[in-house]
Amino acid sequence: MSQEHRVAVESGVPDPIPLMHPVLRENRGNWKWHDRPRPGVLHHVTHDGVEVWTVKAGTPRQLDVHTIRHLCDIADEYAEGHVRFTSRSNIEYMVSAEDMVDPLIAKLESEGYPVGGTGNSITMIAHTQGWLHCDIPGTDASGVVKSLMDELYHDFTHEEMPNRVKITTSCCQINCGGQGDIAINVQYTKPPVINHDLVAATCERPSVVARCPVAAIRPALVNGKPSLEIDEKKCVCCGACYPPCPPMQINSAESTRLAVWVGGKHSSTRTKPSFHKLVAAGLPNNAPRWPEVAEVVKKILKAYKEDGRAWERMSEWIDRIGWPRFFELTDLPFTKYHIEDWQGDRHSLNASTQVHF
Repeated sequence: MSQEHRVAVESGVPDPIPLMHPVLRENRGNWKWHDRPRPGVLHHVTHDGVEVWTVKAGTPRQLDVHTIRHLCDIADEYAEGHVRFTSRSNIEYMVSAEDMVDPLIAKLESEGYPVGGTGNSITMIAHTQGWLHCDIPGTDASGVVKSLMDELYHDFTHEEMPNRVKITTSCCQINCGGQGDIAINVQYTKPPVINHDLVAATCERPSVVARCPVAAIRPALVNGKPSLEIDEKKCVCCGACYPPCPPMQINSAESTRLAVWVGGKHSSTRTKPSFHKLVAAGLPNNAPRWPEVAEVVKKILKAYKEDGRAWERMSEWIDRIGWPRFFELTDLPFTKYHIEDWQGDRHSLNASTQVHF
């Protein structure tokens, strides 16, 4: 007897409306004004006088099921049973009565979840998957987040910066972490090292050749075995070949470094969006605390905090004072590696199937 197949319904993004706090669901589009009573707390009021308070707290970013259940238990007891996570894995609790705010904050902070990340503070750091999920990591992006946020705890819980500071980290040079006021990205300094004995049995060579964005990989016969070779004059050391072909190892203690970039901005508020720029390179990939990276980031934040004007984002502050003054205030060395003088981009990128000029 044949059985009818069940139709899958779990594909796509679920409808968030049924999961919303009732006050938010019933007053969509009816908000009149909002303010921030204190760091980490948002207060919204409707045209009809209905109020709701949102309490934002930081989490360990990578969450196990026990931690998620514990955070939900706090919601059931202190926040009317409704929570939501932000894109940076902060957790937000919504309550409809002001007298529920302080007990909720006290409970969160007693359990080790700092309340903050609103207004002109440092937001929770956004990061790529790192060693936990990604197939091409050169470092543990979530570990960098943990170590840095331990150093920047005060600036997450207090609104003392000229404007919001968004920090991102990336576990590989492809940088799916995106732009940020400060970005910590992996920097590969050498092309992959190929284990020719394993390529034929492990890699689908046409897929690896197609994966290279600058056409620097081609088939080869090495010691009588099918393999691959790299044109090192074209290679941009991005590491894109490593996921489909692990024998093309891009990581090593010598070649995997970290770089700090500043001035990235997605929004068009006051000024246009901007790409971040390199300010420190060749920093040791020194797990588990990355002290050299933390020192550079704290220097930049200290200078920005002391010299930035109200409402200036990082990129706007740098545009006003100029790069020579930036390196002077941050006490960072300016080297020849900060000068964009590479002449191979026209040849390399023109070999890509995606870019032609």
